[in-house]
Amino acid sequence: MNFEFSKHALEQMIIRDVSKDIVMKVLENPDEIKQEDGMSIYQSIIPYLDEGNYLIRVFVNSNKIPNLIVPVYKTSKISKYYEGKI
Repeated sequence: MNFEFSKHALEQMIIRDVSKDIVMKVLENPDEIKQEDGMSIYQSIIPYLDEGNYLIRVFVNSNKIPNLIVPVYKTSKISKYYEGKI
């Protein structure tokens, strides 16, 4: 599947310290894919060096070709968004 980064996603990734490599890993092998407000949300728990685990949430507009990555979030509130086993 092909993905394109929106300008907003790229800006937010810098602010939130999430690399393109991490985003691509989540998209290629997500722990979960949720549907919310017409978006596909790919998410995975990723360890961040000494900071602990974070949930990376990649929102994708699948109605666009190629699929458009809009916001990307990194959150420590894993249980709030993640439905799988932690």
